[in-house]
Amino acid sequence: MTLENIAVVTMDNVRDVLIEESFQRPVVVDFWADWCAPCKTLMPLLEKLAAEYAGQFMLAKVNCDEQQQIAAQFGVRSLPTVMIMRDGQPVDGFVGAQTESAVRQLLEKHLPKPWDVLLQQAQQMQAAGDVASALPLLRQACEMSRQRPDIAIALAAALVQLNRLDEAQNTLDAIKLAHRDKAWQQVVAQIELKREAAKTPEVRALEIALAADPDNLETAYQLALQHSQNQSYRDALELLINVLRRQRDFRDGAAKRSLLDIITVLGKGDPLAAEYQRKLFSLLY
Repeated sequence: MTLENIAVVTMDNVRDVLIEESFQRPVVVDFWADWCAPCKTLMPLLEKLAAEYAGQFMLAKVNCDEQQQIAAQFGVRSLPTVMIMRDGQPVDGFVGAQTESAVRQLLEKHLPKPWDVLLQQAQQMQAAGDVASALPLLRQACEMSRQRPDIAIALAAALVQLNRLDEAQNTLDAIKLAHRDKAWQQVVAQIELKREAAKTPEVRALEIALAADPDNLETAYQLALQHSQNQSYRDALELLINVLRRQRDFRDGAAKRSLLDIITVLGKGDPLAAEYQRKLFSLLY
């Protein structure tokens, strides 16, 4: 338990703790007194939950014998009384001792869902410029929320930033028409711009050459390297796996090393990396 999660309310800090803080997260206000036996049962439970939820809400303790003015302002008539504050106003609560399950059920109505916590963490990482670390959190949030549209769009936007354009498009395509809002359209436009920007003269020339001579493994390998440099990893991996299907030791293992390098860059647990790890394993064994 830290001061960030639990606060003792006085007239000096009542506005900061009960009002200002409630605009940032829920504040659970426990009105209690030393003479109140049920209070002594309830408070340890609330302190335990404050520690367990680790900052998702603040527990604010008001000793009604010492802070009678605060208790009167909130209309407290019996103890214990618990109120939940959001955006400067009481929004829920109860009077009297409650079971742990009942308190948990009340809290769950007002605390952010696990996927919202992951989304917030990912957004903080993105704001700091670490999109790669944000990506697995966004994937997890999307899965846990059953592809909630705004989270799916945020995932697609991160994939675009990392040049994972096919995956971004697939993520957007899975969103129902009713939820294809302005944010969805913006990510679609970003994909189109990225695809066009990736068509460098070198890439165009190699694509033309490969189309003219599909069996030229050197051309396919060079095009894969260009795609890799442009972070078009799926295109690069597909070309490399096709080269390896034709010639496993191409360039004394250079194609295999390039494929493994891309998988390493993508990182452990990345779906695209896992997909091509399986393809390489099936090819070699």
